[in-house]
Amino acid sequence: RNMAHAFRPKPVMKRREPKYPRRSVESRQRMDKYRIIQCPVTTESAMKKIEEINTLVFLVDIKATKLNIKAAVKELYDVKCAKVNTLIRPDGKKKAYVHLTQDYDALDVANRIGII
Repeated sequence: RNMAHAFRPKPVMKRREPKYPRRSVESRQRMDKYRIIQCPVTTESAMKKIEEINTLVFLVDIKATKLNIKAAVKELYDVKCAKVNTLIRPDGKKKAYVHLTQDYDALDVANRIGII
């Protein structure tokens, strides 16, 4: 022994092996694609963005992140997003500008959705 201090031995910590699950039901994800994207914006300025800069405009959930929005648009409309810009409006709603890649046309997607 090199030290004057003696250490107490640590007890053996066994892994828990519960007899039954503590929760009866598995937790589900609260932010699904239908909650993330609420509705498309159909104002004149939004239409201008659709026609000129290949961008769709949506109202989205306030807690949705840009990555969530990107994934939801991909699942719902089968298009690939290049970029997502977001802002929170003065009335407290979040608006997302979804720029589509060159392969997809925002006008075609808007027709499919029923905006135009």
